[in-house]
Amino acid sequence: MRLNAKQIAACTGGTFVVEPVDARALLTGLTWDSREVHPGDLYVALPGERVDGHAFIAAALRAGALGALVMQPVDQSVRTLARELGAALIDVPDTTHAVTDIAREWRGHLKGRVIALTGSTGKTTTKNLVRDVLAAAHTVVATAGNQNNELGVPKTLLTAEPDTEAVVVEMGMRGAGQIAALCAFVRPDWGLITNVGESHIELLGSRENIARAKAELLRELPEGVGRAFVNADDDFADFVRADAHVDARGVATVLFDGSSQAPERCGQGSGDEAAPARMWAEDVTLDEQGRPHFTLCACGFGDDDAAAPAPAVETAPCSLTLRGLHNVANACAAAAVGRAFGMSLAAVAEALSHAEPEAGRQEVLAARAGYTVVNDAYNANPDSMRASLRTFCALEVPGRRVAVLGDMGELGEYAPACHEGVGALAGSLPLERLICVGELARLIADAAEQAGMDPARIVRADCVAEVLGDLDAYLEPGDAVLVKASHFMGLERVVEGLVN
Repeated sequence: MRLNAKQIAACTGGTFVVEPVDARALLTGLTWDSREVHPGDLYVALPGERVDGHAFIAAALRAGALGALVMQPVDQSVRTLARELGAALIDVPDTTHAVTDIAREWRGHLKGRVIALTGSTGKTTTKNLVRDVLAAAHTVVATAGNQNNELGVPKTLLTAEPDTEAVVVEMGMRGAGQIAALCAFVRPDWGLITNVGESHIELLGSRENIARAKAELLRELPEGVGRAFVNADDDFADFVRADAHVDARGVATVLFDGSSQAPERCGQGSGDEAAPARMWAEDVTLDEQGRPHFTLCACGFGDDDAAAPAPAVETAPCSLTLRGLHNVANACAAAAVGRAFGMSLAAVAEALSHAEPEAGRQEVLAARAGYTVVNDAYNANPDSMRASLRTFCALEVPGRRVAVLGDMGELGEYAPACHEGVGALAGSLPLERLICVGELARLIADAAEQAGMDPARIVRADCVAEVLGDLDAYLEPGDAVLVKASHFMGLERVVEGLVN
């Protein structure tokens, strides 16, 4: 971001409480955390139930903020401090909405391509892979962590420079209309949907409604020049394309598929119509650590945006450091973006081979006591829980496998069935011990027992302390432990306890 105080006041509908000493001075960053202020930043005072950002305006100014957005009366002492430091204080109707207003203004200054992605599972991993692939040949800014909400999305845009070549924006959603609202100021050039699963079914009621909400991203792509990246292996692939009217609006489709199934046709459609460009995987195998190795295949990608699709199939060997078959689809999605961006398939495969998992997502850690911890405790839904269990059981482990599973959130009336489904799978897998934490997770335990797992190998726990106590007595060198649950369960404390 490089905007002066008058531009910020104009785009937010704000008025100056204190005018800047230099109206031309550019504010070069934005934060709502006074502890993270850098010289030249704009500090945003967000209201809160427990902590009100207005209480930290003075601290932000002393840390070097050149301006602050406020929506409450400011003490005289703070106004005096702002004048002494030459900083601006701008009163706006709503500081949260103002962040979006500034991002909307800054979006007009960005010359590079903006790529937005969403999906029920794999959003953050795929975003990271897209970032890593594009960064091998281009300047890239991407969403930090999983900051994919109404504050994190605009902050991602504001992090980009005008000449940043690719801006990768992860979009989360909990209800209908939320992705469309984000797209209104992000204005993505390309959009990618990883899949349509069961997360957020509590609010939307059905997978069809979830698909319709995800399709909002494709619906907002620009006519004639937009590109829609869709998972061909997802049973809602045709639905999201049709719901967004991508063909009628001249939005090109790029299909990706990690299922190891070659497309029926490649390059040429019926008559003179070109089939969508495609990226897929063949010859997929897992090594003893559960890391995929496969042949990356592509067809229909021209050398540039204006070129006619090339019918020939391109191939390149590819290996991932990420674990699990489900990451093949994520890699194919990122590869499709990279190839569409003009990168060679070989360069894409090379970039994918260096991509590392993010903390809390299939992160393999060595504990001091000689056992292995697979930290997947950042978040969970039924699809990711099943994928994580399968990946864990594909690992070559010298000792025993133990799974620590906790409650999954945002499932509403579907929660019992979803937890029971996970339990039925767990009961069929080679797990020597299953520890279920939380009220809903007891349904996982019950279903695992019904699926034939020995009740003596199942533990029902109420808290982290119980889990750690059980594991302390049970684990031996060579054993491996998977920890997986929704973030609100706090099972990262189990990981910390085991590793430290």
